Amino acid sequence: METKETQFQGTILNGFLMLFVTLVTFVLSVASLVFSISLLSQSEGDGLGIFLLVASFVLFVLAIFFCCGFMLLEPNTARAILWFGKYSGTFTKTGFYWINPFYSTKKLSLRARNFDAEPIKVNDKVGNPVMIGLVMVWRLKDTYKALFEVDSQTMATNAGGTTTKSIMHALENFVKIQSDAALRQVAGQFAYDDVDDKTDELTLRSGGEEINDQLEGKLNERLSMAGIEVVEARINYLAYAPEIAAVMLRRQQAAAIITAREKIVEGAVSMVKMALDRLQEEDIVELDEEKKAAMVSNLLVVLCGEDSAQPVVNTGTLNH
Repeated sequence: METKETQFQGTILNGFLMLFVTLVTFVLSVASLVFSISLLSQSEGDGLGIFLLVASFVLFVLAIFFCCGFMLLEPNTARAILWFGKYSGTFTKTGFYWINPFYSTKKLSLRARNFDAEPIKVNDKVGNPVMIGLVMVWRLKDTYKALFEVDSQTMATNAGGTTTKSIMHALENFVKIQSDAALRQVAGQFAYDDVDDKTDELTLRSGGEEINDQLEGKLNERLSMAGIEVVEARINYLAYAPEIAAVMLRRQQAAAIITAREKIVEGAVSMVKMALDRLQEEDIVELDEEKKAAMVSNLLVVLCGEDSAQPVVNTGTLNH
């Protein structure tokens, strides 16, 4: 995925060092104020007292300025840094830092997130309505695209603010809409299942990892504009829509019965052939064509019938 994100090259100082400097500046401000008041109360120290009073005010303002520049970064978080609206880079190093307060920063999470899409109704390749859902894992890869290629900040403002939570929630809505479109696109390219169960055409039901790979590719194409990377995506729900589910169930049952019958007939014919060959090879009995036909008919009825056969003992002879 092509990235527009750059690393921030400006000056960033250690946060603990600047915290110490800030505290010292604040203490000096208070001390200067105390001494200035003490000197101003004496008529001979007006000049120095005024100087210390001004210095106290300057040091206090400087301490407030220092307090506005502290920045804390946890693992797998980033801050996009802007200089009066111009993108200056992204800082991702974990720790406690201080940056010029005139820089504005926007914090973003780079952690992986789950998205479990509710099943939606789509038409498959042959026009059958099916219910299909997906689950995916995604994470933010490019902070520049996430902030400036899609209107995530305006969406976050409309949702109640521009905090990290609001921006990430806006990106989640973007993922939801685009994943819906990608799922419809992939589902429309394949049939739910083979119609005659004899073709090798890829279907939603039998596609498995190949279908999931195509879905992941489509998602990456759509979400790359927002700097989002899909770690994994797969179909987690697949069924016929309720209005045709009963009909399709009967079709599947009929197909299963036909397949089972074909196996039974195939086995029965093999057993009848084996019986006739054994009788002939071992010269147990001689059968004319009429007797063979009767025997074949009886054996097929016994082997292919649903109910148990009732034996009939023939006490006559084979010659009559």
